[in-house]
Amino acid sequence: MTRVFLAGSGLLLVFFLLIHLAGLALAVMAPLLFESYAKTLHASFWLIWIEFGLIAITLTHISLTLTKTLKNSQTGNTSSLVSRRKDLLSVLAARSQPIGGIVLLLFLLIHLEQLRFPRPPDGVELSTLHSFLLRPSNLIIYILGSLALFLHLFHGIESSQRSLGSLNSQNASLIRAFGRGLSFFIGSGFVLLTVLFGSPLIIE
Repeated sequence: MTRVFLAGSGLLLVFFLLIHLAGLALAVMAPLLFESYAKTLHASFWLIWIEFGLIAITLTHISLTLTKTLKNSQTGNTSSLVSRRKDLLSVLAARSQPIGGIVLLLFLLIHLEQLRFPRPPDGVELSTLHSFLLRPSNLIIYILGSLALFLHLFHGIESSQRSLGSLNSQNASLIRAFGRGLSFFIGSGFVLLTVLFGSPLIIE
């Protein structure tokens, strides 16, 4: 049951990431529309409940991941299934999960402190993000966070399907390809947007 809740919470967070990525893509294609969208979103009465739900899902995912990591370390389980494939990227993604999770958590705290607590005034969210990313240290932090997210998803999406019992010998290749493609799409999308938002051209 723990593995099911871990997988389910992870997939819900993937869904949120896709929505968040789409919102940021809107900021590149139509900055004024993005500012209007952000203003309307933050004025919505239901947003606070969505945020509480995301906090609950995130804390659930973190606590269950810690529980699984500790259990695996005690039993000596170190993702032998991945290692047997001799897939170096899969091995890296699997073995980097604990430290990658820490990097993601630190990035999330930095991101929220910069752009949510407090939230920038209406109409300047994009310029505020731009000013943060003009600093090389912040740009590096955001890129590292995106790369850590890619590795986390690269392993996690396939692992979640195994935990849910939907992965078998007939569909393994398809699910693996889909999961890796989705992880690359999300990870590279955030890297690309980070670079664009850190460029002077995004505002001018």
